[in-house]
Amino acid sequence: MIVARTRAELAEGLSDLRDDGGAVTLVPTMGFLHEGHLSLVDFAGEQADHVAASIFVNPLQFGPSEDFDQYPRDEVRDLALLEQRGAGLVFIPGTEEMYPSGEPVVTVDPGPLSERLCGAFRPGHFRGVLTVVAKLFGLVRPEVAAFGRKDFQQAVLIRRMVRDLDLGVEVVTGPIVRESDGLALSSRNRYLSREERAQAPAIQRGMRAATELFESGERSAERLLDTVRAAIGTHELLRLQYAELVDPESLEPVDAAHDGAVLAVAAFCGRTRLIDNVVLGEDRA
Repeated sequence: MIVARTRAELAEGLSDLRDDGGAVTLVPTMGFLHEGHLSLVDFAGEQADHVAASIFVNPLQFGPSEDFDQYPRDEVRDLALLEQRGAGLVFIPGTEEMYPSGEPVVTVDPGPLSERLCGAFRPGHFRGVLTVVAKLFGLVRPEVAAFGRKDFQQAVLIRRMVRDLDLGVEVVTGPIVRESDGLALSSRNRYLSREERAQAPAIQRGMRAATELFESGERSAERLLDTVRAAIGTHELLRLQYAELVDPESLEPVDAAHDGAVLAVAAFCGRTRLIDNVVLGEDRA
């Protein structure tokens, strides 16, 4: 596995990788990898001949009061896991390598799609995400890029950026990977105390109950959302930030539930912000 830390090393590594021919799938990550990331590496390998991963904790997507300095990091472990899963190249730039002139003057404006769901509570977050993803696309020039569906809004925005700016990258999304009790895997799960960890799966249980209602014929978005709110509201360590049923392309709320609509939730468990989603008609109860 090729490990590149500079732009020059990346260019050389990509040249070596492509000497064998074939396409490259990029898997951008912020590291501290879990099985969700690794399953995405497996998924990426099904999309193209070579898998290139990146590990970069991007300061542009963290707000002033968020956890950039505390975000978990374990480079040695991450590299070993990526090599075990067959990644051909890993790009690990420092902040100065990624932003050699400091914070960029020109950034990617995510537009109105970023003003809903997570974007309504994290101003500037998606501008930072799209800017770093656009830079990674420019540096790696992948044919395919793979993202996890847990970050649903992020995937929608990246796909729209690629389409609107003609970036020529196919964006694919891999499924959400969960713990045995239903909690979606996240690097931030390590922040949870034992008591918080015990209550966190109520988020997924609420979404599963709403999915069961939908499958039994309920089509009122408000009733489905009330089911989620009730499940979360009975746990004192959980605080709902939003629960919405939205169109998968426009991210606008829908009144009548239908196949393909996305039930998206964000909640704080103690001080840790957790997100999750289900696609009605696709994710079974």
